[in-house]
Amino acid sequence: MTTSENKNAHSPIAQDPNTPYDRGPAGGWGSLRGISRIFGDVGGSTVAAKILANLNKPGGVMCSSCAWAKPAKPAKFEFCENGAKATLWELDEKRADAAFFEEHSVSELKSWHDHDLERAGRLSEPLRYDAARDRYVPVSWDTALQEIGQILQRIAPKEAVFYASGHAGLEASYLYALFARAMGHQNLPQSSNMCHETTSVNLKTFIGTPVGTCTLEDFDHCDAIFFFGQNTGTNSPRFLHTLKAAVERGCKIVTFNPVRERGLLEFVDPQNIMQMITNHPTRISNKYYQVKPGGDIAVLAGMMKHVLAREDAAPGTILDHDFIASETTGFAETAALIRAFDWSEIEAQSGLSRALIVEAADIYIAAKNVIGIYGMGLTQHVNGWLNLGMYCNLLLMRGNIGRLGAGMSPVRGHSNVQGQRTVGIGEKSAHMPAEKLKAQFGIDAPSEEGLNIVKASEGVLDGSVKAMLSLGGNLLRALPDRERLEAAWPNLDLTVHISTKPNRSHLAPGKVSYILPCLGRTDIDRQASGPQAVSMEDTFSHIYGSLGTAEPPSDKVRSETAIVAGIAKATLPPNPRLRWDEWVANYDLIRDLIAETFPDDFSDFNKRMMQPGGFYRGNPARDRNWKTESGKAQFTPPTTLSALGQSPSGQNAMTLITLRSNDQFNTTIYGFSDRLRGLEGSREIVLMNRKEMDRLGLTEGQTVTLRSQIDDGIERQIGGLKVTPYDLPDGTVAGYYPELNPLVPLSYHEKNSLTPAYKGTPVEVRA
Repeated sequence: MTTSENKNAHSPIAQDPNTPYDRGPAGGWGSLRGISRIFGDVGGSTVAAKILANLNKPGGVMCSSCAWAKPAKPAKFEFCENGAKATLWELDEKRADAAFFEEHSVSELKSWHDHDLERAGRLSEPLRYDAARDRYVPVSWDTALQEIGQILQRIAPKEAVFYASGHAGLEASYLYALFARAMGHQNLPQSSNMCHETTSVNLKTFIGTPVGTCTLEDFDHCDAIFFFGQNTGTNSPRFLHTLKAAVERGCKIVTFNPVRERGLLEFVDPQNIMQMITNHPTRISNKYYQVKPGGDIAVLAGMMKHVLAREDAAPGTILDHDFIASETTGFAETAALIRAFDWSEIEAQSGLSRALIVEAADIYIAAKNVIGIYGMGLTQHVNGWLNLGMYCNLLLMRGNIGRLGAGMSPVRGHSNVQGQRTVGIGEKSAHMPAEKLKAQFGIDAPSEEGLNIVKASEGVLDGSVKAMLSLGGNLLRALPDRERLEAAWPNLDLTVHISTKPNRSHLAPGKVSYILPCLGRTDIDRQASGPQAVSMEDTFSHIYGSLGTAEPPSDKVRSETAIVAGIAKATLPPNPRLRWDEWVANYDLIRDLIAETFPDDFSDFNKRMMQPGGFYRGNPARDRNWKTESGKAQFTPPTTLSALGQSPSGQNAMTLITLRSNDQFNTTIYGFSDRLRGLEGSREIVLMNRKEMDRLGLTEGQTVTLRSQIDDGIERQIGGLKVTPYDLPDGTVAGYYPELNPLVPLSYHEKNSLTPAYKGTPVEVRA
């Protein structure tokens, strides 16, 4: 088997030929086949075709999948394979109705695969769990809301947790955040807690903003793009069109990732007739380096070390001294520590040679404008804070933050995960200022910080949390330490799921448990004043309006906004300034409230929400207005060269990274084809390279068990995993999320944000 170094030294697309991989490019005919399969599975209709034709366009539906930008001048088809799958999945013609739940007990449904649960169809009426019959049974909306409100009134406010996935629009999200604070708590964990919270917490410390600094325009002016730990081909495929255009005008793309992902290697544009006919791809990455899991800090330290060496050799020609002096602090201390690192240590921690790191650094130096892209490969580590700190360091050395064509650009996952935080879903008072709520609504919002998802989960385990409301999502399936949490969840006094389809979290009902069916993004939302639009925020801080055009699955399905308002009204004492019914009747009124609460971000909200390309709410760091403690951008002195919290130890020890397949979005499994990795069929697999298989005496197809090496007195292991050869760095195993989540303890998380360390867990392989 050739080494990563040899492959990378010659070609960005060289691949170990003795392991599975997809021979074709991302996009192209494979993407169209993937869409057509789902179209047939869910009973695709002319309505679905019309929605796809207007997806992500002004006046149309904004995709419920990723948070990539919706350009002001969209392509003829402004959707990707995964966006089409998410849309078609929501338009499913099947119904998970009362008859379905009468036929299948909860105990039986626990034996179903996640894919099959959601394939049961759209939820079409409110349901309450009947423990005596072990079934969900129909219930009226009035009864459901009344009982939920009564239980929430009985418990202390801090015993309730209001979780939100990234699906709900800004309108429902704002009311949810307001409801929690009016009730008296800030227990508002969100899906960001499990993915990009490392960004929200740490980027604000480094450069004064909790989100990325780039906009779509920057990609027209950058000279180089560096990728760390982000799989564009699966997680945000529309980004590939932007990358293709950048490459074609001469921009160089450099990728660091333990896995060779096809979307960052080659791409055929499905809307380019000549490319489709010839199947001749655009090469995306100029260089592709397979860094070890947790080795990104070492790579960045090596690149910085070479930048400093080049500056020493030609003083005043490499660093942006004016920018460093006027806009930053901490450079001297950081540079001294970087200089002190030995190259042998950098090579050992990164898994790459000095020559390869220098090669990447020279591309960085040669580029005037550089964009830094990253994903969960950087955020889901114990030392994820330092991953981001070092990445900022590298960009700051040459002034690559706060100017056109340059910046820090995390690629967010769920469509409105960033927007929900913007309008108040979060555990801190800063997320929804108490003085504003007092002035607007006369309520005394709590000052005590609430629970994020790790603290909330700990509360479920120790019994201090009594009620869990979920605004979308499949929380229990997404969490680490899942087996412990699944055992504890039924002890909750109340569980409420606001959902479009059945999922695994519904199958661990609390003492009282409701499933409340909600409209999807594609559905017509009819209220008293007429059809309503909802809004969301993309990864570039642009706000868009979305208007559903499909008939809802039944007349008993309500909007997320109406459900949140209904629970709030049933729970809270009367307050004439909390006008829940009026807000549900006309979402314009909610957007007026959002603009009043957050005037800097949402002025003239209703007038601008249907603006082509969205309206930009701004970013201070983009204007070099550093909202940090020092008032300047902060260089971060490195304290270690590894992002891992614990290195694996022992003969059979490896570092585990979890992956999402090409047929998946978060916990939703559309099918069993991981086409872009050349893998088909079972998800119960463990990937490793053939060299490691030989070292451990394992054969292809052999069944093994993975055991967590985190020693906290709790045994965590998963068996029945088939060994599958794959092109990975030495010392690395990979498997699917969420199947391998039980191997990661709740306590194994990023230092500051508590984001689970899904990309760097020490495990041992047992035959």
